[in-house]
Amino acid sequence: MAADETRPRPAPFLRVVRGDLSPEETAALVAVLTARAQAKRAARDAAAPPAPRSAWRDRSRLVRPELRPGPGAWRSSFRPG
Repeated sequence: MAADETRPRPAPFLRVVRGDLSPEETAALVAVLTARAQAKRAARDAAAPPAPRSAWRDRSRLVRPELRPGPGAWRSSFRPG
């Protein structure tokens, strides 16, 4: 006995309650429902504001600050901050 035969089959996602649909009509119905779900998802994603970027991802903090000549500049050339 194969393992596939012992597992119960999942409930169908779509069920025709009345009438007898041809394979083409079933495909058209699935295409319409899929397109509608994608349109709703796209509208929801467009309405949501973008998430703020984390300061941890900001690469500008890795850039060394500009060196300024003047008294004591040699000390600040190696000291952070």
